[in-house]
Amino acid sequence: MPDHPHEPQAPVDPAELAIVYHPHPVLHRRAEPVDAVTDEVRAVAERMIHLMYDAEGIGLAAPQVALPWRLFVCHVPPFEPGPGDPPSPDATDPGAPPASHPDPLVFINPVITDRSRDLEPMEEGCLSLPGIRGEVRRPTRITMQATGLDGEPFTLHAGGLLARCMQHELDHLDGILILSKFARMDRMKTKREVEALEAKFVRA
Repeated sequence: MPDHPHEPQAPVDPAELAIVYHPHPVLHRRAEPVDAVTDEVRAVAERMIHLMYDAEGIGLAAPQVALPWRLFVCHVPPFEPGPGDPPSPDATDPGAPPASHPDPLVFINPVITDRSRDLEPMEEGCLSLPGIRGEVRRPTRITMQATGLDGEPFTLHAGGLLARCMQHELDHLDGILILSKFARMDRMKTKREVEALEAKFVRA
């Protein structure tokens, strides 16, 4: 747990949580550490997992539901290849850190403690940027420490899509969207869609 945590200011009704979109202000500021793993925090995490599934995403951070908490959820299930498909990333290199996990994961006050030096480009989208996708370069392997819903610290070594998802969600906790990581060409290609989102927010 952090040395100087910040407790949420007011009680949260998980049922009222919904995904917010760029340029909502909470998406662009650094989130505050979670003070303690309470029933409220567990209920929020459960609601976030349901919202993630409903939106057909693989990760969701608390700022994406307008909560400035250092908490995110993700679920990158194992890939089941069909006939003619390439093998699962987890099967091609048994010694590599897992690129998936069978269950949804909850990370509270996460910190990356190690990352590989190699960067891999891959197209990413974001539930707070509907319809907007672009290439982002990230380390292929990371080690993350966090607190779980049981209040206990844990460490996870991850690779592949799981590592990418965890890094994407951690960016959200630091007020960073994938827009700032796009190459210049992708920024130009998505400029109109981003402006449309921003205009909709102003009208609202």
